[in-house]
Amino acid sequence: MHEIELIGKTDIGLIRPNNEDTFIVNATSHYCLVADGMGGAAAGEMASRIFAQTAEEIFAESTPESESEVMSCVKETFQSANDRILSHAAKRPEHQGMGCTAELLAFTNYGFVIGHMGDSRTYRFRNQSLKQLTKDHSLVQDQIDQGLITKDQARKHSMRNVILRAVGVRPSPALDTLRGPVYEGDLFLLCSDGLTDLIEDSEIGDVLCLNADLSLKTEHLVDLAKKAGGKDNITVVLAKVGSE
Repeated sequence: MHEIELIGKTDIGLIRPNNEDTFIVNATSHYCLVADGMGGAAAGEMASRIFAQTAEEIFAESTPESESEVMSCVKETFQSANDRILSHAAKRPEHQGMGCTAELLAFTNYGFVIGHMGDSRTYRFRNQSLKQLTKDHSLVQDQIDQGLITKDQARKHSMRNVILRAVGVRPSPALDTLRGPVYEGDLFLLCSDGLTDLIEDSEIGDVLCLNADLSLKTEHLVDLAKKAGGKDNITVVLAKVGSE
């Protein structure tokens, strides 16, 4: 297995009263995640925390290495977290509607597995080129796909915060999974929409190609989002693939 360097940073931003984002970087178990909560009365913060805690429990119970083992842990995390959030909301009426978007990246012996739900994103930076690996589960993304609006129009759309899929909103939601090989030098970015709603992909790529350590890159990305308005919580996780 390749060596994996992981680092993350979260910031409340400049407007929100609390931080509903959660992240985990676990170099020992070779995974990382970002979850962005939604729902009032601190319910969103609770939902993202439930997702993170569920991942910790599932990855602690085993040491998945093969692609099939890692994929199984990723799927179990999303399904178990979904059930737990629904159960919590059923017992707490004031938390009805709680949920979270989530990105979970885990490494196998030779590659990676991603679980994705919502409008948080996972990117890969390889050979000085940034590629968005996930597709937003959002109303504006559907309209982009249908050719009704452009990406620039989506950024300012009044319905840009409407999420079509999230963890904990309904039983057994469809989960997007991706898998592939990794190569030395690959850099993965997981982030909440507090970054991508304000910062263009080209700006993200400019930061990731800097000759700087991962800590400085995460800080720079968060600072850019805050300088652009910091309207939401901002969370960034970077995972760099080293030598075998």
